Amino acid sequence: MKLVTYRASVESAARLGVIEGDLVVDVERLAAAQGECLPATMLGLIDTGRPGLETLRACLAAAKGRHKPGTATALSNVSLLAPIPRPRKNIFGIGLNYVEHVAESAASLDTSKDLPKQPVVFSKPPTTVIGPGDAIQHDAKMTRQLDWEVELAVIIGTTARRVRREAALAHVFGYSVMIDVSARDNRRAGQWIFSKGMDSYAPFGPVLVTADEIPDPQCLDLWLTVNGVEKQRSNTRHMLFKVDELIADISTGMTLEPGDIIASGTPEGVGAGRSPQEWLKPGDVVLGHVQGIGTLRNPVVNATPED
Repeated sequence: MKLVTYRASVESAARLGVIEGDLVVDVERLAAAQGECLPATMLGLIDTGRPGLETLRACLAAAKGRHKPGTATALSNVSLLAPIPRPRKNIFGIGLNYVEHVAESAASLDTSKDLPKQPVVFSKPPTTVIGPGDAIQHDAKMTRQLDWEVELAVIIGTTARRVRREAALAHVFGYSVMIDVSARDNRRAGQWIFSKGMDSYAPFGPVLVTADEIPDPQCLDLWLTVNGVEKQRSNTRHMLFKVDELIADISTGMTLEPGDIIASGTPEGVGAGRSPQEWLKPGDVVLGHVQGIGTLRNPVVNATPED
C-alpha cells in the first residue's frame, strides 16, 4: 500500500490516507464506514502493528473501489504532507554509505578515503522535516554551500533492540524518499548535526510504501535532479552497509522504536563532489526519486529569518 498524510484544505487537519488509483481514501473514515476502528495518523497506524494493516487491507477489499461519500477524495484535490510530519525522535542519518560517495567526500570534504568499518551515524532533528512541495530554506547568513543528497528512508514498525541482521527487515514498516540537505560549511569540529539539522533540511515523502511491496530494499534505482539536470543516479545495491545491517548496528546500542526513521545514505554526485563544486540557491527545484516509491519535489527559497 501507498500511505500518505494529506490535507483536504488549508484549514483542515492532517489525516492518514491510502492511495487507490487517482483517489486518496481516508483510513479512519473508510474503517468507520465498515464498523471498524483505525487511526487518523501515520504514527497511529504504525502503532497498531500488523493487525492495523490487516484491518486496513480488509476494509479496502470489502469496499471494492466503491467508496461511500466522504471517505475518498481525488488525489489532485489534496495536499500531501510528509508521511510523518513530526517524527517522535531525531532521524538516524547514515553518512558515507556508498563507495563512490566515500571517494568524492574524501576529495572535497576532508573525510577519510578509507571505507568505514562500521556505519557512520548522525541525526537530524524532527524540525528538519518538510513535505512534498514545501520549501527548502536557503539562509545566506548561515551557508553558501547548500547541498543535496537523495536517500531511501526506512521507517521502523516494531521495537528493535539488539536484533540480528537476519531478523532486521521484519522490523520495517515501510519505505519512503528523503533528501538529506546539508550546509557543507557548517560542520563543526567534525560534527555534522548542525550542518544536517537546520529547519527544512529533510524533505520527506511523497508517500510511505509498506514493506510488503518492497521485499528487497537493495534493488531500487534512485536519482536526483536540480532544475531538471540529473546530478545523482545509482541503485541501493551499492550501499556499503545494507538496510538490515543498519538496523542491526543501530539497535546494538540504541533502541529503534515504531515510527523511527533511518535515512540510509546517498550515492555519488553531490554538489560538493562536483568539479567545479555546485550549490543550491534560491529559485532551484530539487527532485529526488526512489524506484517503487515516487518522486519528491521541493523548491529552494530565500529564507527570511526573524531578527
